[in-house]
Amino acid sequence: MLKGIDITLYSKTQTGEDRFHDPIYEETPVTVHNVLVGEPSAEEITTELQLTGRRLAYTLAIPKGDTHDWTDAKVEFFGQTFRTCGGIVQGIESMIPLRWNKKVQVVRFE
Repeated sequence: MLKGIDITLYSKTQTGEDRFHDPIYEETPVTVHNVLVGEPSAEEITTELQLTGRRLAYTLAIPKGDTHDWTDAKVEFFGQTFRTCGGIVQGIESMIPLRWNKKVQVVRFE
């Protein structure tokens, strides 16, 4: 049986605005259980590198029923920090046989 790992997702909450009216966010750590961590394909790595100059590190499979916002979010696992990039790819929950129906890609965050 496949089993994912626990990762820390930093959920952003807007706490105000700066003097230029840009939003100020506070990040709150949330543990997300049963996340699969996989390697992106060579094609995905090359495409992202050519389009944005960022090198993909991993692809995360998000469990069904998860309601967190994964857009441009900081995540931690394997003792390292990453940032999600690109959009979330989501399948129809009832049409996917396993426990995961979303995926998001991450890049190394320094």
